[in-house]
Amino acid sequence: MLQYSSSFGYSAAGTATSSRSTRAARSSRRGWFIAAGAVLPVVLVIFWQFLSTSGLVPSYRLPTPVAVVQSGIDLAVSGLLGQYIAISLQRVLLGFFAGAIVGLALGALVGLSRWGSAFLSPTIGGIRAVPSLAWVPLLIMYLGINEDSKVTLIAIGALFPVYTTVSGALRHVDPHLVELGRAYGLGRMSLLAQVQLPAVIPSVVSGLRLALAQSWLFLVAAELIASSMGLGFLLVDSQNNGRIDRIFLAIIILAVLGKTTDALIGLLERYLLKRWG
Repeated sequence: MLQYSSSFGYSAAGTATSSRSTRAARSSRRGWFIAAGAVLPVVLVIFWQFLSTSGLVPSYRLPTPVAVVQSGIDLAVSGLLGQYIAISLQRVLLGFFAGAIVGLALGALVGLSRWGSAFLSPTIGGIRAVPSLAWVPLLIMYLGINEDSKVTLIAIGALFPVYTTVSGALRHVDPHLVELGRAYGLGRMSLLAQVQLPAVIPSVVSGLRLALAQSWLFLVAAELIASSMGLGFLLVDSQNNGRIDRIFLAIIILAVLGKTTDALIGLLERYLLKRWG
């Protein structure tokens, strides 16, 4: 009994040690991954600094990184930078969520129903081919130049990637899974929630990421044409005033915000895969 207890205790300790070492290894790999991702931006900033200070590119065409940071500080002190970021982020999130919900509903309808696909696919495919800027005059005419037109334009941009990926993925769900769900007495909505959607989670997340990227693109299209606030307005206003440092600032902020929101979708993917994977 003593020998058995000793061996059991040794195994438990070994398992705990192994678990800690595994977590440490994962944390180390994550740290190296983050560090590797930071290498290229640092190299680009160094190269940027070299070009702007060496005289190879005139300063009125390429400001130094310090000048761009200083322009950001000036805008932040005046209170405009935070305001521009907040209003643009709000527009993107509202349009993204509205477009994603509608895209998910239409994708499920087309992907699960032959009649839905027959009636809706040609029309939606035609609307999807319309360029983003083509919607702007119509939205301004019907909704004005207020927030409604901008959010609607962003929602249009977010809708189609979700619709395309969800409808295509649902068409290719393993039919054996569907038959198994029906054998257990699942209705149409229960089958969708418990079998079909969990089976297409990677495709749904891919669609959401594409939709989020489209939302930022459509945001700039909306704010470039009819806006008095936001990062798109900052781009236009800086161009009109010859403030190239602020143009670089707006582009960098858009890149950071786009990557940050994409990372949040990545966290959602981990949760969904852990929940239903």
